[in-house]
Amino acid sequence: MAIDLASVYRDLHQNPELSFQEHRTAGIVAEALTGLGLDVTTGIGRTGVVGVLANGDGPTVLLRADMDGLPVLEATGLPYASTARGTDHEGTEVPIMHACGHDVHVTCLLGATERLVADRDSWSGTLVALFQPAEEFGGGAEAMVADGLYERVPKPDVVLGQHVAPFPAGFVGLHSGAAMAGADSLNVRIHGTGGHGSRPEATVDPVYLAASTTVRLQGIVAREVAPTDAAVVTVGRLHAGTKNNIIPAEATLGLSVRTFDESVRAKVLGSIERIVQAEAVAAGAPKPPEITYDERFPVTVNEPAATARTAAALRAAIGDQRVIDPGVVSGSEDVGVLATAAGVPLVYWFLGGADPSLFGDALATGRMPEDIPSNHSPHFAPLIEPTLEVGVSTLVAAAREWLGAS
Repeated sequence: MAIDLASVYRDLHQNPELSFQEHRTAGIVAEALTGLGLDVTTGIGRTGVVGVLANGDGPTVLLRADMDGLPVLEATGLPYASTARGTDHEGTEVPIMHACGHDVHVTCLLGATERLVADRDSWSGTLVALFQPAEEFGGGAEAMVADGLYERVPKPDVVLGQHVAPFPAGFVGLHSGAAMAGADSLNVRIHGTGGHGSRPEATVDPVYLAASTTVRLQGIVAREVAPTDAAVVTVGRLHAGTKNNIIPAEATLGLSVRTFDESVRAKVLGSIERIVQAEAVAAGAPKPPEITYDERFPVTVNEPAATARTAAALRAAIGDQRVIDPGVVSGSEDVGVLATAAGVPLVYWFLGGADPSLFGDALATGRMPEDIPSNHSPHFAPLIEPTLEVGVSTLVAAAREWLGAS
């Protein structure tokens, strides 16, 4: 019986799971792959699932999808909207939503695997369907590799994948070279001297220190990064205090940094550390701040020759006009870890998922609409069709381009 992809998608969307907690999703994937006749391995990198179909001599092609949701309260109003809640890695109860479209990714890869199995007489080689945990956490691909991924399944000749994005459904976007930013997440703990809000002279106020540090950090991109380079420094979290009339003893900052070049990355991170330390000295902090690095995503690089080859296959599958170059994207991904660990090319493209009718003025103005919900928005809701059909077709076309002919 054919997989009902729309039903699978709605079920996954309604039942998202956080990073490294994708047990239900992994079970659905493993059952489907087993039913299709693949050799299935579960529990790689904690919750990762890989299905392998050896189909004679030829190249080995890895197709990748990620499985985890986000701690976001869904506000789409869809009949299959998520009301799920869970506990994150810090022990906090949070809502959960597939706000980045990983439910689309899983569904499309299941559909592509089914189609390739059904058409196995027309190709030869080995298909590796990899379902990765914890992309949002930034450690899923690395966890799979560290858990002996390529000792447990065949090493590929190419890694292929896609990510749903807020541009018109029916289109795909593919950029050669550095396609997505590298990302670093930092946590800064600032120490002050607490006291009563009526006597600030008897304290070292970490709130004021955190605020001045935040402002100063914004000068890195404006004044320390060359105009020909690109970087983003975001302070996305600032926590301090418990009561209006109490000056707390410490404050914490959460930073996200995006860069496209390793030398720029090193410069920006060095500048952050310098500014954080210097602001603490200037404020007379009782001890130096503590800087800890959390997850890191490498720059996603599409190997140029492999990208040109794959782009031709995508154009043949869905039409020349529907394959666009979106340029460099400042979002981040860890799919490149899978290719780097195997020493093979990566080709990673974007799959349009938004209602095409919302883009009526784009051709005339040259500007994309700004009010269409993007990834990580509580309103992010890709169209089921034609998104799933195009997502399946592009994965199949790319895989067939790299697999051998029977």
